Amino acid sequence: MQESVDISPNHPRYYSLLTRERLVEAMREGVVTPSGLISHGRGEAFDYLIGEHTAPEAEAAERAAAAHMLRAENPVICVNGNAAALAGIELLRLAELLSAKVEVNLFHRQPGRMERVVSHLKSLGADEILGLSPDARISGIASERAHCCSDGIYSADVVLVPIEDGDRAEALASMGKVVIAIDLNPLSRTSRAASVSIVDEAVRAIKGIMEHVEELRGNSELIEKIIQEYDNESVLQGMRRRICLSLEEA
Repeated sequence: MQESVDISPNHPRYYSLLTRERLVEAMREGVVTPSGLISHGRGEAFDYLIGEHTAPEAEAAERAAAAHMLRAENPVICVNGNAAALAGIELLRLAELLSAKVEVNLFHRQPGRMERVVSHLKSLGADEILGLSPDARISGIASERAHCCSDGIYSADVVLVPIEDGDRAEALASMGKVVIAIDLNPLSRTSRAASVSIVDEAVRAIKGIMEHVEELRGNSELIEKIIQEYDNESVLQGMRRRICLSLEEA
């Protein structure tokens, strides 16, 4: 295995470079695919445009996500290779906070890759991870991502899908599920199909959701109010305006 690049904490792009190295290492281990690196680069470009911080619109979406997941009867967190590599620890903490199930679901299912992603999550402290024995299928999807677990994604009422494929987000929404997306691209099919679209970097977004889970837990009246008043299209419009302003100012 190749040695990782030594990155100084004083480098102005320290976090970005560290994240890239983590993904490259995860690719060498078979958790992330080469196309996953391309996907991350695309998202990072959008993060530049929104200022690499959690915008007010993203915070509103994170609060709505927390409200939906607290109200859910069967919340499920869906994890792919990039999500496991970038935010595995945070996703597992969120699952523990919510008593939510975690299911691995991959577009590229090369031999042994599902096992490697599950093993990676268990190395981070997970007890039970769904996905290795799918027994249900999401209709309307041609890819391997159609396969899922009947007691996980298939029966979930609320699904958190960080770094998702647009066709599956649309299919899950068509099944009547509340789809919470974490996607730095406010123009993507995933963002447009989701019930709650969090336009934020994955780790920032998940930490934000956790903060709001702690804030809202036990306050059913406020949870319902947040859900009823949340307007996802306004959030996406606000994020698109922020990107336009960023470009104009540059």
